[in-house]
Amino acid sequence: MLLVNDIDVYYGNIQALKGVSLEVNEGEIVTLIGANGAGKSTLLQTLSGLLKPKRGGIEYLGESIAGKPAQSIVKAGISHVPEGRRVFANMTVEENLDLGAYLRKDRAGIAKDLAHVYELFPRLLERRKQQSGTLSGGEQQMLAMGRAIMAKPKLLLLDEPSMGLAPLMVKNIFSIIEQINKEGTTILLVEQNANMALSVANRAYVLETGKIVLAGTAKELQESDEVKAAYLGGL
Repeated sequence: MLLVNDIDVYYGNIQALKGVSLEVNEGEIVTLIGANGAGKSTLLQTLSGLLKPKRGGIEYLGESIAGKPAQSIVKAGISHVPEGRRVFANMTVEENLDLGAYLRKDRAGIAKDLAHVYELFPRLLERRKQQSGTLSGGEQQMLAMGRAIMAKPKLLLLDEPSMGLAPLMVKNIFSIIEQINKEGTTILLVEQNANMALSVANRAYVLETGKIVLAGTAKELQESDEVKAAYLGGL
């Protein structure tokens, strides 16, 4: 579904990604783990058109999307849940969700998907008339995910969904990630909580200082001494 081939990405003169290659197959959850500053968010921003690669290619469903504007990438079926939620604080929960569907014209489909988002996240239904800035961190994360789902993506890019959340909320968010995947959405997950990420993923990549240093099935990486020592709290 997604093929990233040897991309280099820069911020000014600083190289953030160095020859990164990876693939995501339809129906998978693929996770990208790595320390802060490894380039994980940079990669997702490049995939969703917010940054342009200096070199290399990105193919989605067989078409090149490298350097395409963000809105055409959303239209093609890729939604991005950014790090730090980025909800529109002065708008209500329902207005944020409506914005997720701004490229869609199928009113009946939009209403159906809105009902489904409220099924996935009952808390959002309770808060639908509330300003988004007044929600808790966990509720804002639910809203950011719900907003992305409203675009009806084939591929969902999730950036640090568990960041700053209480353990119970993290568990809840991850069970919903698995449910969204079972319903047919392919997921590329960036996550610092490597234990949680590897427990739901099919495959995983480890990114260090802008380079992919390890790749394999989630099980292989869970059992790797290197990954245990660096990301899973020791051997």
